[in-house]
Amino acid sequence: MRQPSATAVPPVPPPPTVRVPARRPASGPTGGGQRFRGDIQGLRAVAVLSVLGFHAGLPFMSGGFVGVDVFFVISGFLITGLIDREIGRTGRLQLGRFWARRIRRLLPATAVVLAAVGVMTLLVLPVTRWSSVAWDIATSALYVVNWRLADQSVNYLATDDAPSPVQHFWSLAVEEQFYIVWPLIILLVLWLQRRYRLPLTKAMLTGIAAIGVPSLIWSIVLTQTSPGPAYFVSTTRLWELAIGGALAILAHRIPRIPSGWAHVLGVAGLAAIVLAVVTFDEATPFPGVAALLPTLGTAAVIAAGTIGRRTVSDLVLDTSVMRDIGTLSYSLYLWHWPLLIGAAVMWGDDGGDLPVAIAVTVVGFSVVPAWLTHRIVEAPIHEAKVFVRLPGWAAVLGVGCTAIGVAAALVVATAVPKAPVHTAGDAPGAAVLDEDPADDPDGRPVDSVEFLSPDVLDAPDDVAALDGELCISDIEGTDLEGCSYGPGDAEVTVALVGDSKMHQWLTAFQRIADEHGWRIITYLKSACPLATVDIEFEGEANRDCSEYNEARYERLRDRESIDYVVTSQVASQAYLGPDGSRGAQTDAMVEDLGRVWAGLEEAGRQVIVLVDNPNPEADVMECVAEHGDELSDCAFPRDEGAARGGAPAQLAALENADGVSSVDVNDYICPGDTCPAVIGNVLLYRRGSHLTATYVASLTPRLDDALLAAMR
Repeated sequence: MRQPSATAVPPVPPPPTVRVPARRPASGPTGGGQRFRGDIQGLRAVAVLSVLGFHAGLPFMSGGFVGVDVFFVISGFLITGLIDREIGRTGRLQLGRFWARRIRRLLPATAVVLAAVGVMTLLVLPVTRWSSVAWDIATSALYVVNWRLADQSVNYLATDDAPSPVQHFWSLAVEEQFYIVWPLIILLVLWLQRRYRLPLTKAMLTGIAAIGVPSLIWSIVLTQTSPGPAYFVSTTRLWELAIGGALAILAHRIPRIPSGWAHVLGVAGLAAIVLAVVTFDEATPFPGVAALLPTLGTAAVIAAGTIGRRTVSDLVLDTSVMRDIGTLSYSLYLWHWPLLIGAAVMWGDDGGDLPVAIAVTVVGFSVVPAWLTHRIVEAPIHEAKVFVRLPGWAAVLGVGCTAIGVAAALVVATAVPKAPVHTAGDAPGAAVLDEDPADDPDGRPVDSVEFLSPDVLDAPDDVAALDGELCISDIEGTDLEGCSYGPGDAEVTVALVGDSKMHQWLTAFQRIADEHGWRIITYLKSACPLATVDIEFEGEANRDCSEYNEARYERLRDRESIDYVVTSQVASQAYLGPDGSRGAQTDAMVEDLGRVWAGLEEAGRQVIVLVDNPNPEADVMECVAEHGDELSDCAFPRDEGAARGGAPAQLAALENADGVSSVDVNDYICPGDTCPAVIGNVLLYRRGSHLTATYVASLTPRLDDALLAAMR
């Protein structure tokens, strides 16, 4: 079908311009002119190669994620420099032309990749991921996916989700939000500057500082208190773009730096980036203070290049190979991650991890679609003269590109099959097992079943609840919140305490409480077992958990109405810092559990430990979705599963815990040496190592008997 001509649809009028007094444009060497900066193109190459190496799992690039921060500084410098040049040349800033340039530079390639991700999702990814990926594609097309990922990073129901094929769009979302807000802020600064007759450079730097300084402070604070959201939200990253912006404003002063010092500055800046790439890792609190190393390093390299002469750092950066990689950096960044996610599904191990050799090969192959996208889509549209003459058409282009991404999301969402409704048959789950389940054939792995309850499409939402309430605190936060259920004057009050592995039993405990007239109260927090030692989360001590545990432990000791404390957990190790050995961390957890349980027993609470269930290495739910007629492929060895969870630490602590009872119903979860995915037509696992609420409900009689036997 032919494309409409430029006269077929009236051009969308650009936003109004704001006029300011013109000033002399900066000269070429300052970075304020039009001189091509090969060193910046080389910096782009450094940034994208760092990210690619990190995602490929190269051990010497464990901090390669800082490549994104290099991009942020570059973007702040270039975009602010572009705006500064326009103001200096014309005395005004045309928002329409500015946004038109951004649209034609960025959105066409993203539309292509998002459409391709939609196709890949339907062809490669398990059907259990389709709905979530559809939302990810939609929010990526609208450039707000970073806020979705920030929310998921602390959401109990999303913590076990597999990585999204568009997860890397979070950084693009941050930049797009910057491109929308930044020129508006500059217009405000210019209006104030004109109204109060301030020096323009001083006014611009003040405006940048007003945004960048609070953002840096917030980045440091949030990285310490809420590391998950801190990584993704825009407010913790604005200061990085502001560094580049300030550098662009000051560019006309930088040529005064002696060339000798410029050489030192360039080498030091490049060394700082490399140091971050090779020494940082996923345990590094980030962004926060740590992000100063790569961002200031990037600023130093850019500043060194403004003298207009080649520096030592140019020997690495301003070469034909690095410039070529830098030219493809945007498309490379867009393509490499979806290809890695698809490859992980096809060739990854049980945990979804790719061998490094395969990952490197996939990343290398991403050059092909990246080059094609750049040559066929990115460059031609960016250079098309029609968008220069008629900037309003860029708005049409932007709407079209966004629509392509949203349409891809809708196609994926509508392709999700509806879970079948079973009108006949029965799903007894654990009730099908004999008293001695080890020899019961109904507990052995099977290849197929007539139907599943819950269906794999419903399994993610088959979550335990207490009287309809989720009753578990998110990973972040310290407020001691909980639920209560049952009569206030009950003779027996049971406190359910621990992390998500205790939470998964709420459905059964509600039924047991109804049977016996018990009162249930909960003190549950995701990723936070009952302990007094630090617990690891995302490579560092979970301070929110530690503070929450102080209040939780005190409440359990002081609340005299509590008769029994039933606790479980998935964690088997304390956090002793980055240098703590696995053995030492396990020993610390075992010792601490014994100490905590003894303290509760001294306070008059009987402690009952619910032994953690075997933890599969792979996602059983996704495996079942892919192997509907070969369900035995989703089984796993019981001893390996037990070693992955909290059971080893619990059992070791119980050996010397006088008076502490235990409940172990794992024989009805994994009857033999091999743990099945399905028992009695019921799917056992919903996400990660968590049991479905349906299977837990079927375990109610077994759990009831074991609890009564453990109580004294």
